[in-house]
Amino acid sequence: MSYTVEKIASNKIKISFTESAEAFEEAMKKAYLKIRGRINVPGWRKGKAPRKMIENMYGEAVFYDDAFEIIAQPAYDEAIKNDNLQPVDRPQVDIKQIESGKELQFDIEVFVKPDVTLGQYKGVEAEKKIEKITDEAINARIDRDVEKASTTEDVEGRAVENGDIVNLDYAGSVDGVAFEGGTAQSQTLTIGSNMFIPGFEEQMVGMNIGEEKDLNVTFPEQYHAENLAGKAAVFHVKVNGIQVKVKPELNDDFAADVSEFETFEAYKANIVSELEKNAADRAEGALEDALLQKVVDAADCDIPDAMVDDEAMNMQREMEMRMAYQGIRYEDYLQYMGQTAEQVLNDMKPEAKNRVKTNLVLEAVAKAEALEVSDEDLEATYADQAKRMGQEVEAFKANLTDGQKDYLKETAMIKKTIDLIKDNAVITEKEAE
Repeated sequence: MSYTVEKIASNKIKISFTESAEAFEEAMKKAYLKIRGRINVPGWRKGKAPRKMIENMYGEAVFYDDAFEIIAQPAYDEAIKNDNLQPVDRPQVDIKQIESGKELQFDIEVFVKPDVTLGQYKGVEAEKKIEKITDEAINARIDRDVEKASTTEDVEGRAVENGDIVNLDYAGSVDGVAFEGGTAQSQTLTIGSNMFIPGFEEQMVGMNIGEEKDLNVTFPEQYHAENLAGKAAVFHVKVNGIQVKVKPELNDDFAADVSEFETFEAYKANIVSELEKNAADRAEGALEDALLQKVVDAADCDIPDAMVDDEAMNMQREMEMRMAYQGIRYEDYLQYMGQTAEQVLNDMKPEAKNRVKTNLVLEAVAKAEALEVSDEDLEATYADQAKRMGQEVEAFKANLTDGQKDYLKETAMIKKTIDLIKDNAVITEKEAE
């Protein structure tokens, strides 16, 4: 077998194959042995008819497809491997000559990873926006722990007030007819949380324990249940009980309860440190994204549609998995959004194309700079991943498959390439608004 490789576009190649007549004849014999049991020849049991008899009846072309497959697939695989080609789509085959006693000639065209023409990737200018840690941010973070440490206590002798936690029964109806999901017993509702239909919670203010009342409300025009959207409804409610949230005092006891610190001062200082680190990480991440996008925008490459389609499919699968972790069915999400899976996939394609181009540009920068992943780089990546998963490094490494090791090596190369871009960038720091 001989072949030549011709680049017919920046993202497409043509491989022209020629196989000897002798090798093609051997493939025809194998094809005969493979399919003779499926061919009917009068006077012969299936699988027993001689090859010449079959060819006389059906023509020798009856064996062409199988004979071609016997030769073409291994030849294509070998060419891809020997020439280090990187196909990204199904190959298109064009048979030039196929006939007993003659050479087999065929061309295969296939899209491959495209060439990348890099633009500026050193000296790229970008702003690093530094977040100021405000008192509001600190207090909001403390409030999260306050919420966890808060308790509730029953209220007696007064009516419902804004902020109360009310235990209630309700039954809703539209035009006097109950609707699905409109009835509940011993439901808990925080008044003022705006969790119910507009106007519902406000009308409960002033009700007493044991009191029953009809609340008149109107469903929003944009409501997930179309049969209720914009409809006037009546909810008959009964207050079973009232509770208030009791928040802890912000003192040393509170700090000891919600953290590893014994004093409120140390606890608060740790929160400030935590917020500063998170802000710094966000600023660094945003800087890297901005620099990388500028490098990607400055580069040029002709990306095959197949690469974009594959990446969009990956994004869709990631989305389905994230929803599954949250207990949401993808089909329910599509119904709620009023979209089909195909529409969502198409909407993802611009971002998918940018992701593909980003990966290609990073590969091109790494190649241009002759970057290599050192053992130290790889060990740092292992340590980072192990920390994220809450494992010891050695235990994490011991369980890695070859595929996972390759993935982490790629991750290390990406980090090294981004670090090169960042180290050579012109960065201006600016306080974030």
